[in-house]
Amino acid sequence: MTLPQGVEMSHIILERFLSPGDIALDATCGNGHDTVFLAELVGEEGRVLALDIQAEAVKNTQALLKEQGLTRRVEVLQGDHSKLKEHLSSLADSGEAKKSKNFLQAIVFNLGYLPGSDKEVITEAETTIAALKQSLEFLALGGVLVVVLYTGHDGGEEEGREVLAWAKELDYQKFNVLHHKFLNQPNDPPQVIAITRR
Repeated sequence: MTLPQGVEMSHIILERFLSPGDIALDATCGNGHDTVFLAELVGEEGRVLALDIQAEAVKNTQALLKEQGLTRRVEVLQGDHSKLKEHLSSLADSGEAKKSKNFLQAIVFNLGYLPGSDKEVITEAETTIAALKQSLEFLALGGVLVVVLYTGHDGGEEEGREVLAWAKELDYQKFNVLHHKFLNQPNDPPQVIAITRR
């Protein structure tokens, strides 16, 4: 038995908050593993929006969804997560989105670079903070925003520091913020931030 790290911890949290029929967002879909996980949790009646700025990531995610038979419940878009509001308009006429602006039960961000791809293309603090702020506008009461921070690459430490500073300043009367971090591990293991709307 080991303590959960990075992605495993994010999945434990997401599983706690998502149920069949919910709507979720994978704001940095990468190779599609989180997208598949979300799609399985929301079930046939739920919906997932998956987004990535890189065409390779979109292609990889679509291929994995097809392989898993999950394409009907997921919309995959290529786009900049800092323009999240524009992309979320595609969900505006579906299910819970008709009832409330706060229709996302779960949101996940994996920051850093696309595994197996060009490490020069990374998420950056300025656009990430903009995306996080926008995503919170759509988070349901009792919903969760999960951020997996990778800080071991060039630019990662700065982005992680700024994301943590942003999260720390969120109004405690509106949000609860959890920071999961290993204190004695080498090589900058991933950290997790979980934010719930109260």
